[in-house]
Amino acid sequence: MRTLIALLLLALVGVPVPSQAHPRGLYDTQRKAEQRARELGCASTHRNSGKWMPCSSEAELHRHLRHQ
Repeated sequence: MRTLIALLLLALVGVPVPSQAHPRGLYDTQRKAEQRARELGCASTHRNSGKWMPCSSEAELHRHLRHQ
């Protein structure tokens, strides 16, 4: 049983949380996300998990981040 619990805990450590998944994309304020959107060439922002992200969607953000 201890082995199973240990394996489950190890598996959970590898699960990304939003702040880890987008370290360059999550902002506490829309203003900061808008500033980053302008730097990336995006025209808008969107909300994700209570935070703000540059670009109109996550897919658009990833396209812009790949071209940096």
